[in-house]
Amino acid sequence: MAIVASLLAGSTVAASASASAPGAGVERQAGSGQTELAKALVAQMTLDEKISFVHWRLDPDRQGVGYLPGVPRLGIGELRSADGPNGIRLVGRTATALPAPIALASTFDDAMAGTYGAVMGRDGRALGQDMVLGPMMNNIRVPHGGRNFETFSEDPLVSSRTAAAQIKGIQSQGLMATAKHFAANNQENNRFSVNATVDEQTLREIELPAFEASSKAGAASFMCAYNGLNGKPSCGNEDLLNTILRTQWGFQGWVMSDWQATHSTDAITKGLDQEMGVDLPGDIPPGAPEPEPKYFGEALKRAVLDGTVPMATLDRSVERIVGQMERFGLVGGTAPARPERDRTWAHAASQKIAENGAVLLRNQGNALPLTGTAGKNIAVIGPTATDPKVTGLGSAHVVPDAAAAPLDALRERAGADARVTYEQGEEIYGTDIPDSALSPAFNKGRQLEPGQSGTLYEGTLTVPADGEYRIAVRATGGYATVTLDGHTIEAGAVYGKVSSPLLKLTAGTHKLTMTGFAMSGTPLSVDLGWVTPEASEASIAKAVTAARNAETALVFAYDDGTEGVDRPSLSLPGTQDKLISAVAEANPNTIVVLNTGSAVLMPWLDKTRAVLDMWYPGQAGAEATTALLYGDVNPSGKLTQSFPAREDQHAVAGDPKRYPGVDNQQEYTEGIYVGYRWFDKANVRPLFPFGHGLSYTSFRYGTPTAVSTPDGGLKVSVTIRNTGQRAGQEVVQAYLGASPHVTAPQARKKLVGYTKVALDPGQEKRITLTVDRRQLQYWDAASHSWKTGTGSRLLQVGASSADLRGSTQVTIAQ
Repeated sequence: MAIVASLLAGSTVAASASASAPGAGVERQAGSGQTELAKALVAQMTLDEKISFVHWRLDPDRQGVGYLPGVPRLGIGELRSADGPNGIRLVGRTATALPAPIALASTFDDAMAGTYGAVMGRDGRALGQDMVLGPMMNNIRVPHGGRNFETFSEDPLVSSRTAAAQIKGIQSQGLMATAKHFAANNQENNRFSVNATVDEQTLREIELPAFEASSKAGAASFMCAYNGLNGKPSCGNEDLLNTILRTQWGFQGWVMSDWQATHSTDAITKGLDQEMGVDLPGDIPPGAPEPEPKYFGEALKRAVLDGTVPMATLDRSVERIVGQMERFGLVGGTAPARPERDRTWAHAASQKIAENGAVLLRNQGNALPLTGTAGKNIAVIGPTATDPKVTGLGSAHVVPDAAAAPLDALRERAGADARVTYEQGEEIYGTDIPDSALSPAFNKGRQLEPGQSGTLYEGTLTVPADGEYRIAVRATGGYATVTLDGHTIEAGAVYGKVSSPLLKLTAGTHKLTMTGFAMSGTPLSVDLGWVTPEASEASIAKAVTAARNAETALVFAYDDGTEGVDRPSLSLPGTQDKLISAVAEANPNTIVVLNTGSAVLMPWLDKTRAVLDMWYPGQAGAEATTALLYGDVNPSGKLTQSFPAREDQHAVAGDPKRYPGVDNQQEYTEGIYVGYRWFDKANVRPLFPFGHGLSYTSFRYGTPTAVSTPDGGLKVSVTIRNTGQRAGQEVVQAYLGASPHVTAPQARKKLVGYTKVALDPGQEKRITLTVDRRQLQYWDAASHSWKTGTGSRLLQVGASSADLRGSTQVTIAQ
């Protein structure tokens, strides 16, 4: 319910990004004048006015996630915030649904990240918002992570550069950005209670770099995380919020909690400036009384009055918030004019990002791009071919302005003379569960009137035979929770159109209960369906027949990354693995399009000709997918995370203390060895390595050279030539080996620089990568400082962490 509660807060009926955006906002760099103005304004406030800044109220329109009323008599305006990070999520309204952030990072393109941010910034301002709660930049430590699609990478350099560019893009349009979730918030399971024990070196080298980059980029605010860090709540951790964030990094903005992640009133003395979240029993209509914040409302007021919390501490937090509001033009009595939305530009940007972030994982025999009869006689299979998988679930579930179905786009591109058939292959809802299987019968449809909540059903489900059943719940106008023999199924808008997990059930009766609540402006309707094992087999059989009768079988597969829960396994959900295997056996020219948010296993890989990972491609996913399949665009995305080959082959596998934790305690004993660093150290070959991504052309690398720079970094130069027949883009990656003089843990190699270069057929370019001094350093826990890894070190360049094309030795001086 914590996820739904946070969503109900809004609920009723690289470049300079501004250069590519249609308009720019009013964001300015913070300065001493703003600090003095903020102090002067806060000095004139009453205690109640001060308190009104340090906790979010519900949005009066119940669309966004939070609202600050401001102080009109002092010329301080209102402030409204919306969820992110892949668009502006407003309840009851549409916005530009951008590709998932994991797709953005896979472009390896800072300028594109700036454009992504600018789309969000303009959309947010045009839709009446002043702040977006994003981007998210937590490390992909756990391959199963439910929110991996919302973040960037297992590598801190990729995360840092992408986050900084996106923040600059967002704020170039006058919308405040929020860096989240600070820190070590790398799993959804038990996220409210788990304490992460992370050693100092791992924290500094892996977990914190993207946040430090966000602070340097001028993020208006930080959001602290649910989890504890080294024995203290993240939202009450003075070492994290004061010592590191403010003293060492010089952060000038304010820190808010995640939804109900505040643990005490005295957290304000430990670096937390603002509480977000209240207990919501259900939807609260506009104008109705709001619940009181638990810690930073009346409780904080009493603490200030009795001296437990100094007034100066409260003033400091309010000054931080007002200072950022002044920076963005919300102080002075006249708020900056809001732009109109530019849907055409935003949709085009969304498509370009989806095209550039897609990763061609496999392409045997040049099965792609589709040409000749292979592109004219196609069997399209899979539910996301007709019901596009735009984005993941949870607070990042943005409802798009429009999203075409890939099947329609494919048919249009194939032409009127083509034969493009379709079979679902994997049923999502199936049929209504018959009355004969439910006791008592369930009356589908309208269950609750607007604003009501309660128990909707108590009874039993009778299963005729052992097997795997999809139990499907479709809830509109509110939310429903179904419990079936210990399995919980959540349904409602942010969980997608239908929630339908595949459950192993035995023959006989099973207890089934359903509770729910209706939104204040709409009744709750619920349908309950299932897909029996027999129905599933029949659906697969139809898909196999269609594949056998086509020259090309094109299977769309998906997963459901979501806030609140990690994926139970790395396998595709439902019977999709079985479906793909059966189709590939019937048609050797099978191509798989993945609409997934993170790494997945592929037991059928060797049977297929090609695999294109589109991630969750946003509202222009159909157009982008079609353009890539037919070669109108050449794939250029690269993996920002390693794909394990097996469930037990990754950094946190096999050790419950690492993941998901034992007795609310989690230990990062893998240290700095996450992602490709772990695969190198363990000498384990992943299914697909970090940095991997194929093209429809080929590139030849020359021998790299490296020279030191005056600031202690490196300039790495290498010649790249397009040796193929198509124009294309290559992500040139530079990796640095370990220092011979360092005894602290070191990666065998780590990414220290990258750039993306576009080349026409036969074209050659000499490109230069800038390697920042920090990339040559390691964190020395004994001295609590960065130190340079000196000596002769191997520098390699190539197309992925496992495809290194050239090398040179570099001597690193102190």
